[in-house]
Amino acid sequence: MSGGAVAEGVLIVTGGSRGIGAATSRLAAAAGYTVLVNYASDAATAEALVGEIRAAGGSAEAARADVGAEADVLGLFAAADRLGRLAGLVNNAGIVDRVARVDEMSVARMRRMFDINTIGTMVCAREAVKRMSTRHGGEGGVIVNVSSASARLGSPDQYVDYAAAKGAVETFTVGLGREVVREGIRVNAVRPGIIDTEIHASGGVPDRVARVSEQMPMRRVGRPEEVAAAILWLLSDASSYTTGAIIDVSGGRAVAP
Repeated sequence: MSGGAVAEGVLIVTGGSRGIGAATSRLAAAAGYTVLVNYASDAATAEALVGEIRAAGGSAEAARADVGAEADVLGLFAAADRLGRLAGLVNNAGIVDRVARVDEMSVARMRRMFDINTIGTMVCAREAVKRMSTRHGGEGGVIVNVSSASARLGSPDQYVDYAAAKGAVETFTVGLGREVVREGIRVNAVRPGIIDTEIHASGGVPDRVARVSEQMPMRRVGRPEEVAAAILWLLSDASSYTTGAIIDVSGGRAVAP
């Protein structure tokens, strides 16, 4: 897609019903993709977003899948196959846990963090490559992984396990990008800073956005739409010479408040 061209094909957005995922789903549908909005448990929110997209003239469907479960991922991609040719994947689904030091973390927590944030991303990418790679008879496509500024900052005293999982996503992005670039697939990532979404409440810090805004270089946190715009650029032909890259969308953040 370039200039005024309309995107074609199916785009899977994991964790697509809220926050950055929802903003990406809206922009992608407006660009012409048939968007498969993935959700883990809240069907009502996903269906409401699908209704909103359709009312605006876009094409979208909702599909439940826990990306931490391989069987669910296979079902998600089967649903995408029924919609048409897979053109792209946005690996946005992710979780945090309660603020804690590493010496307070259980192995169960660590495994859950990597199962969803890292292995889930890798399994989804695997299935996308099987469909989009020219090696497998595909027509090419784009994968965009959503990382986090924590991968660079480490999130000490907060979410070191989450930061480590996202660091692995960045390494995976670079490696996979180089592995499939000659098969018509570009793989990139965005690295958001603190964005105004529900994820902070899920980590037990619902007031985080208000508390840290003045500590940010721009004196504010980011909006989901700002990250989504970067994702859509990476999906488009405007970024046709970009692969294995990590785009920082963190407002210049250099510390871990």
